[in-house]
Amino acid sequence: MTERKIFNRLKSVLAEKGKTNLWLTETLDKNKTTVSKWCTNDVQPSLETLFDIAEALNVDVRELIVSTKR
Repeated sequence: MTERKIFNRLKSVLAEKGKTNLWLTETLDKNKTTVSKWCTNDVQPSLETLFDIAEALNVDVRELIVSTKR
C-alpha cells in the first residue's frame, strides 16, 4: 500500500485557530464535503482558494501548505 502524500496543513491550521470545517464551509460558502476532502488531503483546493482560506484564517498562505524543505 502506498503512503498518502500530505500537501496541505488545513486541518492543523484550523485546529490551531480554534476553527472547524463547518466554520470554513460557511465562511467561504463552499460545500461541506469539499472542505472535508481538503482537510483530509483527498482533494486539494485551488491556489486562489488557498489564498481565500489564508485570508479567512488570518495566516500567511505558506502556513497552509507542507514545506518541501526539511
